[in-house]
Amino acid sequence: MAGGGNADFRSLEQTPTWAVAIVCLGFVLISILIEKAIHFLSRWLKKRQKKSLGKALEKIKEELMLLGFISLLLTVGQKPISEICISEGLGDSFLPCSKEEVSAESVSDKIEKLALLGHHRKLLFLASEIPLRRTLARDETEDGHCAKKGKVPLISQDGLHQLHIFIFVLAVFHVLSCIVIMTLGWAKMKKWKAWEEETKTLDYQYSTDVSRFRYTRETTFGRRHMSFWSKTPILTWIVCFLRQFVLSMSKVDYLTLRHGFILAHFAPHSNFDFQRYIKRSLRDDFSDVVSISPPLWFFAILFLLLKRNGWFTFFWLSFIPLIILLIVGTKLQVIITKMALDIQDTNPVVRGAPVVNPNDQLFWFKRPRLILHLIHFSLFQSAFQLAFFFWAWYEYGLESCFHKQIANIVVRVSLG
Repeated sequence: MAGGGNADFRSLEQTPTWAVAIVCLGFVLISILIEKAIHFLSRWLKKRQKKSLGKALEKIKEELMLLGFISLLLTVGQKPISEICISEGLGDSFLPCSKEEVSAESVSDKIEKLALLGHHRKLLFLASEIPLRRTLARDETEDGHCAKKGKVPLISQDGLHQLHIFIFVLAVFHVLSCIVIMTLGWAKMKKWKAWEEETKTLDYQYSTDVSRFRYTRETTFGRRHMSFWSKTPILTWIVCFLRQFVLSMSKVDYLTLRHGFILAHFAPHSNFDFQRYIKRSLRDDFSDVVSISPPLWFFAILFLLLKRNGWFTFFWLSFIPLIILLIVGTKLQVIITKMALDIQDTNPVVRGAPVVNPNDQLFWFKRPRLILHLIHFSLFQSAFQLAFFFWAWYEYGLESCFHKQIANIVVRVSLG
């Protein structure tokens, strides 16, 4: 090659100053634009008095700062970490892909590249080029720090670079998935606005008039939740499990929960907008789930540890978020049913609308926020699955050892 050396590995002393200046200018401008956009959005949320969304934005800024520190540490520690040596036996343990698969992929990549080049003597060139490539790779390894000791690096510099990219992709996918899920939640609650407006009509005022006495079982809420199946725990869980697929929140459940909340905190027949309160609560929860807490980072490390060849870890791990969400959805339906049964036990005859009594005793371990933590974990796990898939696709292609079977890919992506 003209000029000597490999042009793909030129140092800054061999790079034009205008190229360095242009690249630096691009990074600086992009960073300034992102910083100004976040600052403008923060001021806009503060002006609109969106405190919960402002808190969520602060959590996102904290994540960006954490990613910056991780990026800095990976960049600075790239060479020292790559010089940590381990034995070859230890380096060959818990491999995500077998050596035979990696070697086959390397040869197939070479054949594909030669086919695209249309070389007339591609087979002969391949036979001579592959040993040459192995010789060069072996020479580079033998000249390395660990090869001189008869060992292998803990993580190579290329591996650290790929890990760097994966951490960034994971954080981006987690934030985007939380935004999408919360947006869908707000869209779903729009139809509750019509139910909220209905509470201002004369028909609703008449149905909740305290001068009307009815048996609890004869109310719409009672007929929905008080039946033969509600007396057996197993049947209760089965019915509640199936209900979440049909209608996660029915109109009668919404109106009953609204009525009980208002009676507990305000005067009867108050004009309190319960739907707006639910939306505000969802924004508060969004500020919690949008962040990646330390336990979630440890779970991500555990998932990477379990990605061992032959274990199919990521396949069965992809079912965990779905199972968690189905259990949580069933539990919430069971809680509403238990509140209905409590009304019947304490007061068989109601005046106006049934009055539910939500309390911490109805939740697992008497901790309502455990439900939120489980949802947070399931969102992160789904984002992890999607991030790992697209990262592996970007780094190694769809035909790599990470994507051995099409059915596996379809299941993981669809569940995510």
